Amino acid sequence: MIVAGNALAAPKACEDLKAEIEAKIQAQGVTSYTLEIISAEEAKSQDPAMIVGSCNFGRMKIIYQKNDR
Repeated sequence: MIVAGNALAAPKACEDLKAEIEAKIQAQGVTSYTLEIISAEEAKSQDPAMIVGSCNFGRMKIIYQKNDR
């Protein structure tokens, strides 16, 4: 039973997760922003508040930055 549960909770592909996050950001009315997929190693040098997702078994992170107008 546990194996079946783990299969259902399989990590999402990075591009799929990025698209879901992008849809949520746009639903909030944000129009000027950047979403980027970077390695977990690169993410260590980023502000932790910028990290909005993790994919590829935690080896990749998705970072968000709102662009000022």
